[in-house]
Amino acid sequence: MPNFTNRYYNAMPKDPIAENYVRQVPMAMLSDVNPTPVSNPRLLGYSSAVATALGLTVQDITSDVWLEALSGNGVIKGMQTYAHCYGGHQFGHWAGQLGDGRAIALGEIEHNQQFWELQLKGAGLTPYSRMGDGRAVLRSSVREYLCSEAMFHLGIPTTRALSLVWTGDGVVRDMFYDGNPETEPGAIVCRTAESFLRFGSLEIFSAYNDIERLTRLVDFLLQTYYPEIPFTGEVDRKTAVLQLFDQISGRTANLIAQWMSVGFVHGVMNTDNMSLLGLTIDYGPYGWLDIVDSGWTPNTSDNMRRRYAFGNQPNVGAWNLMKLAEALYPLVGETEGLQDALDKYRQTFQEQYTVLRYQKLGLALPSTPAKNAVVNRLYEIIEHTETDFTILFRQLSHLSIADLEQVDTIEKHTECIKEAFYQYETWGVSMHQRWSDWLHSYREVLISDGQEDRTRLQAMQAVNPKYIFRNYLAQLAIDDILEGSTQVLEDLHTVLQNPYAEHPEHEKWAGRMPEWARNRAGCSALSCSS
Repeated sequence: MPNFTNRYYNAMPKDPIAENYVRQVPMAMLSDVNPTPVSNPRLLGYSSAVATALGLTVQDITSDVWLEALSGNGVIKGMQTYAHCYGGHQFGHWAGQLGDGRAIALGEIEHNQQFWELQLKGAGLTPYSRMGDGRAVLRSSVREYLCSEAMFHLGIPTTRALSLVWTGDGVVRDMFYDGNPETEPGAIVCRTAESFLRFGSLEIFSAYNDIERLTRLVDFLLQTYYPEIPFTGEVDRKTAVLQLFDQISGRTANLIAQWMSVGFVHGVMNTDNMSLLGLTIDYGPYGWLDIVDSGWTPNTSDNMRRRYAFGNQPNVGAWNLMKLAEALYPLVGETEGLQDALDKYRQTFQEQYTVLRYQKLGLALPSTPAKNAVVNRLYEIIEHTETDFTILFRQLSHLSIADLEQVDTIEKHTECIKEAFYQYETWGVSMHQRWSDWLHSYREVLISDGQEDRTRLQAMQAVNPKYIFRNYLAQLAIDDILEGSTQVLEDLHTVLQNPYAEHPEHEKWAGRMPEWARNRAGCSALSCSS
């Protein structure tokens, strides 16, 4: 039997209204709410690794008792079901109360001195559902189930996914908000993390000028998730809060640097989607750089402003942290320490991103002007060529110094990386020259580094994944399920657990985006409708 501890639930002030209807919930951090049962639940997939981390077995997760719990049709002894209250800035504007509109917590499990909050996404109405129904469709659920596990195995801080359940019920969604709603299959993901607290969890109480609850939540954060920060109470709270903000800023900088290093675009970096623990949370209209473009956003709701485009993510992180600083200001009473942490965020991001880009190219630190020029030039020219971000770096991680040498024409020289380009056959002399020149300068800095090829290439292959969870792969998994099979889902779940391995038997999942996916809904563009 799992050990449910429910620390957050037991410590926080609760909504005094027991009825489950959509409303404003002032002066509370959570609301008691039960999941809404579904008609015909079926387990589509599960992670045995996550189950083990929770102290569960495969027999547990595949049992009827757990299927009831993971579908919202029942609870297991010790579970405590509730929804979080929080606010947030959405697309740069204060949105007021938001909260868990379609996520319902099942409580917190302790296992091996680690704590995991379980949460059902798509389990029905909560007081925070606003105009929604609290449900989730299959397409968004498949995407979250697979991507959160893919990100974890890439080594990027993230929530994880325990299970994916088919509900047997239809969900009406207008995918692109164009007046064409359709009924889609419903599903529920059970996701888990040490905590789902986010910037907006603090923002809402600061916005209400509810200093008592703001203080209470900050104290809980310090004592529960940041025990390394010295804190004994009222006397040293200001110092502790400044250290807390500094650590959150640092974790956020490292997280976004890691996103950028693998070509991940979150797509909706509202402050209510930013974790106070520095995790990737809320997998909505995310995407991967099939074709490198700093201005690309996978979110159709962001097409005009491109606020959350790939290249804007570091600046958006800074903006979101500024809003968090404003929320914490009442507990600090001065801007200097908060501004210092904001300045440090930019420095930390740049330092970490530089390290990651050097690692991807197998360049030894410390940096030099020549190495920086090679790195910067690469990121410049890939913007002007239809380049597959992941395949380019993976190909480079197999090239020895001898492979990089030009021994014939410039056209022959660039063949070593041609699989990374969508329009390689149409290149003119100038494009071949541009890439040949870069390969030459790259080879020169590698020679000056003096690293042994084998060691360097092994290190590069350990940081340049062969497999990422591309949008078209998600669509293939969704289509396969709709045809009555879970084979693609299972194959992808397996291969994404070892994204740096070769997996010759799964080679087809490593290919470039196919032409059919360029303009297909769900592959080239997504919305917040899920």
